[in-house]
Amino acid sequence: MNLGMVQQVIEQHAMSVATVVEDQLDEQLHRLENLDEDDLERIRQSRIDQLKRQKVKKEKWLANGHGEVQDLLDEKAFFKSMKGEERMICHFYRNNSACKVMDKHMTELAAKHLETKFVRIDAEKSPYLTEKLTIWMLPTLCLVMNEKVIDYIVGLDDVGGSDDFKQEHLCMVLGAHGVINYADPTAAAAKPQSGPVRNVRHGGVRCTELNSDDETSDFSDTA
Repeated sequence: MNLGMVQQVIEQHAMSVATVVEDQLDEQLHRLENLDEDDLERIRQSRIDQLKRQKVKKEKWLANGHGEVQDLLDEKAFFKSMKGEERMICHFYRNNSACKVMDKHMTELAAKHLETKFVRIDAEKSPYLTEKLTIWMLPTLCLVMNEKVIDYIVGLDDVGGSDDFKQEHLCMVLGAHGVINYADPTAAAAKPQSGPVRNVRHGGVRCTELNSDDETSDFSDTA
């Protein structure tokens, strides 16, 4: 098949796709134009129900401490905090400049993403937990989904590599792991990736299988 024929096939395919899309739009417009009062009422009621569900969710999130970064005092508080949570991000920190920058972003994101609980814990005051989770660099963000640690963001390399990294980069990484609701504005133009999201933790370290049930076994001897 020569180049001219290939071009013709491509043009025919493009025209065919455009025709299908146009037909679908015409069908949708036709349905909208022919909605009766009952249809409009059902749509209105559906929207009201949706808003009510969103309000109930928001009230529950706020009651559980969402909307701000909560300080955790110890390991027990970490396990207690993740119980019943669909999504949680825990910042392991110490008193250094990089952790202060991450704290600033966590505070801003907590206010924007009520769907996720944001907490932080002083790594130096929680040696047991930092050892169990193999926390070896600070800051580290521990990503939790449905009461299980799924991954980590270690240091700043994956969000820009310096203290002045853009919050957008951090959102992209957190969104890719599903711990916040984030729509990448460039996703529509980008080619979709195949396969699972890349593990953020480097060096071949396997993500720790840890969940809130560990509180009972790991701290049963603690008063």
